[in-house]
Amino acid sequence: MRTFSRHALRIALVIAAASSAGTSLAAPSCGADPVVLNAYFETGFPLPSKLSEEFTKQFPNVTFDIKEDQFANLMENSPRVLSEDNAPDLIRLPSMSDLVANGLLKNLDGYFTEFGWDKFPSAQLVQLRVEEGGRPRGTGSLYAMGLNYSMTGVFYNKELAAKVGMTEPPKTLAELDALLAKAKEAGIQPIMQWNKSTGGLAFPLQNLMGAYGLPEPINDWIFQKDGATINTPENLKAAEHLEGWVKAGYFPSDANAIEYFQMMSRFIGGEGLFMFDGDWESGNLDTNAAGKFGFFLMPSVTPDGRHAAMSAPLTFGIGEKSKNPDCAAFFLNWVATNEEARKINVAVGGSNPGGPPDLAIPAVTPGSVTEATLAAGQVLAKENGAMDFIANATGAIFAAGWTPELQKLVGGQQTAKGLLEAVQDEYEKQLSR
Repeated sequence: MRTFSRHALRIALVIAAASSAGTSLAAPSCGADPVVLNAYFETGFPLPSKLSEEFTKQFPNVTFDIKEDQFANLMENSPRVLSEDNAPDLIRLPSMSDLVANGLLKNLDGYFTEFGWDKFPSAQLVQLRVEEGGRPRGTGSLYAMGLNYSMTGVFYNKELAAKVGMTEPPKTLAELDALLAKAKEAGIQPIMQWNKSTGGLAFPLQNLMGAYGLPEPINDWIFQKDGATINTPENLKAAEHLEGWVKAGYFPSDANAIEYFQMMSRFIGGEGLFMFDGDWESGNLDTNAAGKFGFFLMPSVTPDGRHAAMSAPLTFGIGEKSKNPDCAAFFLNWVATNEEARKINVAVGGSNPGGPPDLAIPAVTPGSVTEATLAAGQVLAKENGAMDFIANATGAIFAAGWTPELQKLVGGQQTAKGLLEAVQDEYEKQLSR
């Protein structure tokens, strides 16, 4: 029999008492007394801070004590930070399974009922559900919410695209290959990609996985379903294709020394025809280089093939030791439902703000990158092609598996076959602990 968290039990008792008294319940809020939300955000992503500023404007009694860290450090430090007495009220979650297994995240099922999150499309929340023991993901209780629902694909430089004869986005993987070859021949950097502290080549790799195969088996592996493996024939073709791009010189020769922020600076500066990244950069590109860039979903092997892409919530949870869980949950609900918050989400985050489907997506500038990414998101949703990020399979798989093995691939010290075998071995080792 499933045991309920203390929070869920408290909610159930209060609901029962209110029902017997013939009264209705108000959803949790931040109240009127001063509240300081302890927040742990990801460095380099301004959306959470912008939302926090707007929240304080609307609710002046609430302020935020924000600490930021690199994604790789979040992966490593989240268990320690959440174990401390001053645990975050709000924390950016790079992965969830191990944190749930160790009782470090608050179960949000009670808030799901109180805020009416059942009105949100279930597909928005499936990646945020975890069984009690920490696996598998995709079912069980809700332990996080998304600040928005991001998606990855291919950004391109319009001026460089014109130089290689690209008049529209490629419709097949072969057409993309042809454009890469033309760029190389013309002395144009074909792909600008980072691969230093966190394995940036995981982005083109997973896009290639989606081109060769279906998203469902990849999600099974990420969600830790029994018997799932990343080392499939389809994924081997994808890894071999990536290896071919490496050997052809389509990535910068110094990719293993490029940090994420350096990639963005170089791409905005005109270096690179393509860049594999997420729609969270749409607002940045529209602000700093309006009209210069476009976006398309990774094409499939065939012209009529199903599109698949990494598409996941910008995941935030509430620490089990949070001192202000109701206010933190109120903030997460506000992000998805408040008109101003949704505008900020689209303008700064460049992504679908999620929330109830009857809420309109805020208007964007015609011809902007954000318009292109939002339109691509609609295609992805229609084709049900969303995959979670392969870095989220376990708490340490990105740092101990993907990043070092992809760096070896770039350095000529690893093969496509060896890459998948090594990552699968590391995955099984971590699950056995």
